[in-house]
Amino acid sequence: MSALFVDVLVMSGLLWVLAELLPGVRVKTFGTAMTVALVYGLLNYLLFWLLALIAFIPMLLTLGLFGLVINAFLLWLTDRLIEDFEISSLGMTFLMALLLTAGKVLLGVLL
Repeated sequence: MSALFVDVLVMSGLLWVLAELLPGVRVKTFGTAMTVALVYGLLNYLLFWLLALIAFIPMLLTLGLFGLVINAFLLWLTDRLIEDFEISSLGMTFLMALLLTAGKVLLGVLL
């Protein structure tokens, strides 16, 4: 249970920092960042494997890099579900998904 709480806090902090650094991303409060981390994590947990299974051929041909497209779609879906979280464009959504994935992997190695 505490590992899940730490993971949500780390993801929230990462979201908050990226929203401050990237001009097209807006997160109203840190509480919103925590909500976004929870919803994005839940969508990722519930839908990523299904979407990866459906997109098996592109995942295989790109050696898993198509997973970034799936993560961008899930981030876009999170943007549509949460009112106080906004990403301005599709390109910014893809960049945010890429940076979130890379940051999560990097922080996972460091922690």
